[in-house]
Amino acid sequence: MLALSINYFLNERLFPLSQRRIIKETQFIMSEKRFSPAFKTYNKKFKYSFTFGIYPTLDLLKMMPDKALKVVFMDEAKDNAVVGECMEICRREDIPYEFNGKLIDRVATKENTYAVGAFEKYYSELEKNKDHLVLVEPRDMGNIGTIIRAMAAFNVYNLAIIRPAADIFDPRAVRSAMGSLFRVNFEYFDNYTEYHRAHKNHNLYPFVLDQDAKKLSETTFSGLKSLVFGNEGHGLPDEISSIGTKVMISQSPHVDSLNLSVSVGIALWEAYKQSA
Repeated sequence: MLALSINYFLNERLFPLSQRRIIKETQFIMSEKRFSPAFKTYNKKFKYSFTFGIYPTLDLLKMMPDKALKVVFMDEAKDNAVVGECMEICRREDIPYEFNGKLIDRVATKENTYAVGAFEKYYSELEKNKDHLVLVEPRDMGNIGTIIRAMAAFNVYNLAIIRPAADIFDPRAVRSAMGSLFRVNFEYFDNYTEYHRAHKNHNLYPFVLDQDAKKLSETTFSGLKSLVFGNEGHGLPDEISSIGTKVMISQSPHVDSLNLSVSVGIALWEAYKQSA
């Protein structure tokens, strides 16, 4: 299968301008076999990442077997039916696997991790004719993963991430997504203007705390839409929140604000109800 070099994608899409190297030409390579990943503590510079847990690993194998590099199981999981399903896919797709608790201990961040899948990082693009979720400078890995899981639950499968931002392939994000990462298209943008220019046909709905914003319960989403959220600490900059239809989530006065992943979940649920 012909594929663009992974180094091309990593340089052009996953890393910000300051970290890119100039690529003079694009090389096509023949992907004849998987490379062998080292099982050690994750580093953003790696060309691969990990799924932690049996079910996220099963989702990787089901949805992106071509990106799976190797799967490792704990000995205690040999009789697990889902592990058996994973092994069957590995045999069918010629994906290396083994039972080796010591390898898992090298990379797992939590005890009782019965399976770890190593997978090659990849690049995807947003669908222009589908609804989007836009996260502006999100910093928390767990929030990103939880949000991706909510996206899959409420039928939104396109995520725009505005830099600077957390690494979507960090195992903490992958684990929080519980396998949903492999269902969602994502694309990094260096700034909000870059995203907006690429998707001019989307109606923008920035979520803010402003009292003059329209209440979510009174908002009717129309056409192609982009739900836009700021980061965990500062929310949306004024130059972004002033574009489109501003929306606020009503809440009691007992808290200053909601967690980002909670806010996004509420908004996605409301949009899902309207589309249904």
